[in-house]
Amino acid sequence: MKLIGNYTSPYVRKISVLMLEKGLPFEFVNESPWIEESPVPQYNPLGKVPALVDDNDECWYDSSIIAAWLETQPQTPKFLPEAPFAAVKIRQLETLADGICDAALIIVREQLRPIEQQSPENMLRQRQKIQRGLDALEREAASQKWLNTEQLNLADIAAACAIGYLNFRHLAPNWCVDRPALVKLVEKMFQRESFARTVPPAA
Repeated sequence: MKLIGNYTSPYVRKISVLMLEKGLPFEFVNESPWIEESPVPQYNPLGKVPALVDDNDECWYDSSIIAAWLETQPQTPKFLPEAPFAAVKIRQLETLADGICDAALIIVREQLRPIEQQSPENMLRQRQKIQRGLDALEREAASQKWLNTEQLNLADIAAACAIGYLNFRHLAPNWCVDRPALVKLVEKMFQRESFARTVPPAA
């Protein structure tokens, strides 16, 4: 299998972690979707990473879809429960974590614009989304019903990847304040070999 992405994307990291945890061998193809001559649109018409080419040359894109496809494969462990309701709850938390990444990425892209073209209002709006998302993850992690449970699941991985990206981009330096359950979850996740192997390179 071939995973197309880049080392700094939290969505790509989520898929890399899942595949490492499942012991799935894959070739990582480091491609930026932001350069004009990027080959990424060959794999995803939307020009986004990650994209995954499976052993049958079928191409899958969007990290949530790739994660769902990986769960259809025979390799274990499974990161979604068999019960449909529980699986949807965990996937909703995955979406919440990915939404935090979406907001963070908007801020990063905005900061790359000339300062006179940047929108402080938009960046504030995205920071508010991040804070609300982190508060929601903290509540879920504290309840230990769908997140931060004894069994590792997709929501745990997605949440840790989101916070890892915030740390990498220095976008929410005080995220851990008053969020002890989330801190515990992230510390536990970052100790895993799959996370150690997917730390983004220093900016």
